Amino acid sequence: MNTQEIADRLALKELVDLFSNYSDTKENDKQVQLFTPNGRVNIINDGEVTFTLDGREAILNAFSSSMDDYSAVFHMSGQQTVSFKDATHADGIAYNYVTLVKTNDHGQTVTTNEGVRYQDHYEKIDGRWYIAERNSNFIWHTEEVH
Repeated sequence: MNTQEIADRLALKELVDLFSNYSDTKENDKQVQLFTPNGRVNIINDGEVTFTLDGREAILNAFSSSMDDYSAVFHMSGQQTVSFKDATHADGIAYNYVTLVKTNDHGQTVTTNEGVRYQDHYEKIDGRWYIAERNSNFIWHTEEVH
């Protein structure tokens, strides 16, 4: 592994971690800048694509509105693997444990835990890595009412 590959791997790890950090702080305007301008997000539930978001504006609108009901959002990033296609394209897989907290109509706290596997395509533009496409595979979830 040469110095450039090490630098690229660190940059891609930071890219994936920033996605989670900005989600947790609901800084969706910063989060969407991690995607290429024509970036794509495929949401996958039960092995099927349930919807697709094309472009930063669609991603921003969906991400912003989907977090409105939650008083707390927490991502714990797990392992990440990366394979390089060439100097400006790479594929990666990253795992996240996600916790979402909200209050339901009866005043009870609802905690949802999810296991998410992100399958990404990355592109390096002007020396910076971006997410070109993300397959967000929601593998499992549990919900507790307190």
